[in-house]
Amino acid sequence: MLGSTSVVAAPIYKVVDDAGRVTYTDKPDSYGQAGQSVSVTNINTTSDRQRPAVSANTKGEPNLPATGKADAKVTTNYQLSIMEPSTERAYQRPAQNIDIVLQVIPQLKNGDQVTISVDGTAHAQGLSVSIPTVDLNPGMHTITAEVVTETGDVRATVTRKVHVIQNTLILQQKKQAAKLAEQLLAYERLPWHQKLLIKMQGNDTVNQ
Repeated sequence: MLGSTSVVAAPIYKVVDDAGRVTYTDKPDSYGQAGQSVSVTNINTTSDRQRPAVSANTKGEPNLPATGKADAKVTTNYQLSIMEPSTERAYQRPAQNIDIVLQVIPQLKNGDQVTISVDGTAHAQGLSVSIPTVDLNPGMHTITAEVVTETGDVRATVTRKVHVIQNTLILQQKKQAAKLAEQLLAYERLPWHQKLLIKMQGNDTVNQ
């Protein structure tokens, strides 16, 4: 059988010469002279436990028995990239959204997932998300994406800085629209004679 060695113990002989001297040997043929007695002993030259032979693989490393191998779990090394925004850039608030698109190599294993956060707050799980700038204050913000395994280990992380700029023109337009809406609502609440007076004053202003 391959991978095992059968060890056979050679017998040891006791030789006693005519002077009473005792010699132990595994070659009794050399002691067959007159006046010498040769007898077999129970002496064993092998160890009680023989070490099993260990063969080597092509790399020179020992091939351990199957029962001695540890069941190592394969760890996947992910490469995570932010495709969009591709560089640090600015977005106008509230007109624009921050569209985030990620790429992960290799494909995620079952149970592993990608988490997208802005300023440390998780916004989505997956490879893409659109974040309204109206929900963010003007200034710099940090986008962070992480690959998290089923056991909670972080395997890859990538970050990007973006800036949110308040769009002053849109803000002014919204303020003007809100002010006009308030004026119309106040006019509708007036009694009819006050509405008539306002209309007459308006006509007088036009005539002047």
